[in-house]
Amino acid sequence: MNNAPITRKLLCLTRPSFALLAFTLLGCSQPGVVIGSASSNLPVPPGIQVQFNHRDNNRYRSPLGDQWRNGDDLERHLIEHIDRATNELLVAVQELTLPQIASALVRAHQRGVIVQVVLENTYSAPWADLHESDLPAHARQRLRRLKALADLDSDGVLTSRERRAGDAVGLLQQGGIPVIDDTEDGSRGSGLMHHKFMVIDQQLVITGSANFTSSGIHGDAGAPRTRGNVNHLLSIQSTELANVFREEFQILWGDGPGGLQNSRFGRGKPSRPVRGVMVGGIRVDVLFAPHSQRSEDHGLQLIAQHLTAAKHSIDLALFVFSAQSLTDVLAERSQSQVAIRLLADPGFASRSFSEVLDLLGVALPDRFCKLEKGNRPLVKALSGVGSPRLARGDKLHHKFAVIDNRIVITGSFNWSPSAAHQNDETLLVIHSPQLAAHFNREIDRMWRGAELGITPWMRRKLERQRVKCGSGTTRA
Repeated sequence: MNNAPITRKLLCLTRPSFALLAFTLLGCSQPGVVIGSASSNLPVPPGIQVQFNHRDNNRYRSPLGDQWRNGDDLERHLIEHIDRATNELLVAVQELTLPQIASALVRAHQRGVIVQVVLENTYSAPWADLHESDLPAHARQRLRRLKALADLDSDGVLTSRERRAGDAVGLLQQGGIPVIDDTEDGSRGSGLMHHKFMVIDQQLVITGSANFTSSGIHGDAGAPRTRGNVNHLLSIQSTELANVFREEFQILWGDGPGGLQNSRFGRGKPSRPVRGVMVGGIRVDVLFAPHSQRSEDHGLQLIAQHLTAAKHSIDLALFVFSAQSLTDVLAERSQSQVAIRLLADPGFASRSFSEVLDLLGVALPDRFCKLEKGNRPLVKALSGVGSPRLARGDKLHHKFAVIDNRIVITGSFNWSPSAAHQNDETLLVIHSPQLAAHFNREIDRMWRGAELGITPWMRRKLERQRVKCGSGTTRA
């Protein structure tokens, strides 16, 4: 932390033991409580900024309904930097649906800036070209949200003008901006093109957990109770770091649309080790996934190294956590008296392959009554594991850890085998107590009111599977 340490105390009443599938859980489900608070004006390291779209000590007027809300305006932050670009804008992001960001990129292109965009193939088509009846259920829901976002007068009728002006990918195409996706290598697509970064003028990198979407920043149009998935963005001023990200982008880009199809995605990319750069005296380590399972350089190994080295505390905020190897490390660190707090997305936490369940000491068979091979729930559940309370429809989308109040692990990288071995991902390790204080404050914010242990909803799900599957059988 920066100057004054924050005193934290977990208040958790012991509940009766809960047994499932031969594993015993001693835990609770109730809000976590933080005693004490961080300064409202934390210093930031030179050359680094961080924004959180849900933080308490700032507010902005949301473009959805023009209402004031707590948090940093990530969209405005992106647009301001795009508008200041003078020669090059490289964008690699899984999904871009915000028309104002697309319009800012078009303006940059019109004033002579080189603009190139890489998207995930699932999200690379203009939505105005899609027909709802041709789409699966999830894609239909997404299309309805995008139509609601484009309906500027909220009259329920989408005019042709609103349709054109509200289609971000369509605006890029109409504006003459070259766009590719992960089929540009001639394949059907990589695991996921999951990057979320922008490189501006060979000197500024913006990256983090947020896609450039309304759902990822502000909330869902037409759903006024949503406030957006819980996300953050880092802005790092460094020519050396920008060159590292440009190298990754150029591998993805190849010769651009058409041509030789020499773009490289997923496992088709050259496997590279961690790259370390100095940003104003702060060490920043960068790793781009994926790597083979036999590689010693993959992302889960890098995370494990830092978790293993933790001496005092590990704070985690994770959307996806499905890596058994990291559960094993956390269990060992807990036995070594390292204080662990983990907040996971409530929707993911109770999935059968979630390691959150392992940390809570239970196993959940999947819909086929199969247990994951090699699954090892803890005999004694960790007490500091839970989920924040979120508006319905919102997700905890962070992928970060804070170790010993001095190291931040973040990026687009979910803690999963897919992120390590299939997807195009960014993993950052930043050695800065000042920056760690900002991420600790975000954990503290979510911790207030978080549900710890087995929640009533999770308990009901576990019981339903117990009745259906008994103890389940291990997958071969």
